[in-house]
Amino acid sequence: MEGCGLNAWHRQIYTSCSGLFPGLLLCLTVAAAARFLSEHYTAPQMLFALLLGMAFHFLAEEGKCVEGVEFSSKTILRFGVALLGMRLTIDDVLSLGWAPVGVIISGVGATIIVGILLSRLLGRRRRFGTLTGGAVAICGASAALAISSVLPKSKSSERDTIFTVIAVTALSTLAMILYPIVASLLGLDDRFAGIFLGGTIHDVAQVVGAGYAVSPEAGDIATITKLLRVSLLVPIVLIISLCFKTRGEGATSGFPLPLFVIGFCFCVGLNSLQIVPADIKDLLIQLSSWCLVTAIAALGIKTSLKDMLTIGYQPMLLITLETLFIAAWVLIGGTYLFS
Repeated sequence: MEGCGLNAWHRQIYTSCSGLFPGLLLCLTVAAAARFLSEHYTAPQMLFALLLGMAFHFLAEEGKCVEGVEFSSKTILRFGVALLGMRLTIDDVLSLGWAPVGVIISGVGATIIVGILLSRLLGRRRRFGTLTGGAVAICGASAALAISSVLPKSKSSERDTIFTVIAVTALSTLAMILYPIVASLLGLDDRFAGIFLGGTIHDVAQVVGAGYAVSPEAGDIATITKLLRVSLLVPIVLIISLCFKTRGEGATSGFPLPLFVIGFCFCVGLNSLQIVPADIKDLLIQLSSWCLVTAIAALGIKTSLKDMLTIGYQPMLLITLETLFIAAWVLIGGTYLFS
């Protein structure tokens, strides 16, 4: 009897894995193609993953790929977000000084609040303002994915998430080109320029590109400042999760802190203690990147381009205004600090 039970368990695992494999292979293939194109054409890999994924939307509607695509868009996404913690240490954050840290933290909170208020003015739901505000304020596409996973679901949830990822990626790329010019025209020194670039540009890769385009010192400070914003993903996701549950708009049961947030904190702790060998740390960071691109590819596959065209002009206006707001906040705060 025990042997029969074990065989049944093995069959169940095999059935589950075989059901996931076609969709998972599809998402990984799209992710690999996106990374290849990004390396050869110097464009954001997240954007390539989205656009390539959308071309395979017909596979997400029915067939063998559905289960694996769903798994990639949820489970793999959360695993990748948790591993983002391997990029950050507590000492990195504290090295900025308390005043710049205060400007960045307050800017993140204010941007999310402004996003919620503007979304209401533009006739959108509070959920959408929270999603876009968080993506702009924290770390672009990664934040959009993490926040979306704890927001209440609706028919437009995945469409809103995909649109937010596309918009913040596009604006982040534009900012990478324009913001170093703005810093030069305003006569910002390397420290102020690094804080400005790291505190305003959405995605980590674009922050690095913009920062080191100014100077090595500006690049180092911009990267640390950006990682501070990434670290705020943990409390922001927790607060959002609790707020929507309290209002009865999300899940009402289960542990209040999402497991991937606990994983993120654990990874930050490990990295801060410097007990992870450098080779393993680099491997985990690369794995995180692969997971996030794979999840983006899955979301692209699940998204209908026809549905995207019905979203209207208000969301793009909303994300643009949020982007301008956080830029103004950091510039004004930095001017006060460095004057």
